[in-house]
Amino acid sequence: MQRSTQRGHRSVPHTADVRVEAWAPDREACLAEAVAALVETFADISGARAEADTEFELPPGDDEDLLVGLLDEVIFRLDAEGALPLDCDVRSTGDGGLRARWRSTSTEAVELVGAVPKAVSLHELRVGPDAAGWSCAVTLDV
Repeated sequence: MQRSTQRGHRSVPHTADVRVEAWAPDREACLAEAVAALVETFADISGARAEADTEFELPPGDDEDLLVGLLDEVIFRLDAEGALPLDCDVRSTGDGGLRARWRSTSTEAVELVGAVPKAVSLHELRVGPDAAGWSCAVTLDV
């Protein structure tokens, strides 16, 4: 993956679904970038104002499980509450789990610009350290 910055994300071409890649110097920042990448695939959040704070923990697991769990939480809250993260901060809990926190807004306060993801696919899921830090790639079912 060619990187233009130390931290970032992008969508990449995929036949039927949406595929995103994210990268950062460390695992937690990479996972936070994956959340931003997911949101960017279907919503324009520029100019949106935060309406709530959300914090939750993911139980200990391997890196793939943590990535899927984090993105699944975004999709669940989107579906159940109509809430959309504007930013995301991910921290290790020290026991192999994660604590995520984001400021969120309502889907009614943003412009939807693409198909809303329904699930995270395990097919071709990738997350781990690389030569420049950490990177991940995930396919989202729409």
